[in-house]
Amino acid sequence: MLLEEFNSTDRDHSIAVVKPALDIARWIDAIVDGRPYASVEELSAAALAAAAPLTEAEIDGALAHHPRIGATVDGTSAEAAHSRREQPSVDDVTAAALAEGNRAYEERFDRVFLVRAAGRSAEDILALLQQRLGNTDEQELAVVDQQLREIASLRLAAAIQTEGASA
Repeated sequence: MLLEEFNSTDRDHSIAVVKPALDIARWIDAIVDGRPYASVEELSAAALAAAAPLTEAEIDGALAHHPRIGATVDGTSAEAAHSRREQPSVDDVTAAALAEGNRAYEERFDRVFLVRAAGRSAEDILALLQQRLGNTDEQELAVVDQQLREIASLRLAAAIQTEGASA
């Protein structure tokens, strides 16, 4: 969708475009109600700042749409398609280490490990997972909030383009 179209489309259609980026009603409302945006960069910046901070319940709800890092992503939803594009391929050794790290993380924090995978290698992600296991609950909530925002910003930038740009 072109930015100009996103800025002028009806509310329901714009919500449908934004929701796969981050399915949190308060965040979606802030993005949709913030229109018009002068550029995709301005929209991306809004995605990083909107509805800050997210509540623990909002974070947990949003995480329901994110697969385990390193796991095979099934499904045909927009969220699943985003995840398949974002996650790097992993070798068997790294996949096993990520699976073990995911188990440890879920035991420690009682939620799926989330990281902005786009632009990161599997080894970088594994190192971040291991580092974050040492966070306090409060520190980790803040990190997950930021990671959700970074993912949402990238997803919105991919969904909304400027005239003449390619998706």
